[in-house]
Amino acid sequence: MVTYGRSVDLVFKALADPTRRSLLDELFREDGQTLTALEARLPISRFGVMKHLKLLEEAGLVLTRKRGREKLHFLNPVPIREVHDRWVSKYAEPWAATLSELKTRLERPMEKIFEIYIRTTPEALWAAITDGPTRAKFQFGMSVSSDWSEGSTFEMRGGSDAQLLGEGVNVEVDPPRRLVQRMTALWGEDVKAEGSTRITWEIEPVADSCRLILTHDELRDGANDQLFGGWPMILSGLKTWLETGQLLTTPGSLLYT
Repeated sequence: MVTYGRSVDLVFKALADPTRRSLLDELFREDGQTLTALEARLPISRFGVMKHLKLLEEAGLVLTRKRGREKLHFLNPVPIREVHDRWVSKYAEPWAATLSELKTRLERPMEKIFEIYIRTTPEALWAAITDGPTRAKFQFGMSVSSDWSEGSTFEMRGGSDAQLLGEGVNVEVDPPRRLVQRMTALWGEDVKAEGSTRITWEIEPVADSCRLILTHDELRDGANDQLFGGWPMILSGLKTWLETGQLLTTPGSLLYT
């Protein structure tokens, strides 16, 4: 089996090493750290930290972003979500629940980055993201409606009464490559109080597949994890739908259906 363009063996190999797990723990504790910051927290050399980070990047468990002269490292929980969906849920649901909560209780959420590879075309991926009924198949049963022009509004609705669950503005619309949105969640007073945050979808064709990077930022320190904690399940559901035509039926994935 291949996990979003990488061998799943790389994920298991990366998770098998205690030092690499410690690095993931550090990024779980505080996301977006530099090599120097990570080196200071581990009893190994800078070269050793670099070597372990390289393996974590190859497995897709760590993503990097340049900020000025600094290179920041972010935890990507999507591969762990996929391991959970493929294997763990069959045998140990309590452990699976613990894994699926990875990255949803961070102390300092400011910017969350998620990456996944999907065997599809950019056009089909764009259509899945912007088509209301299709979106509902992988985003907790929430459909989306908009005319998808820059500056236009969008709404997210779900349930038998088409309850308004989110709304916002399409800041940048460049099909089938890039979509930038500002969204206000409305499914509860606690998330509504968080105000507007920004979501960026970036699509890059890679051979017969697409690399999708989703960035959720402009989150306040200590923001409610409901805003970003569901992305690993949503992206896994998107991949499952586009590659197999099947719905992801992990508990909670069809919440508003």
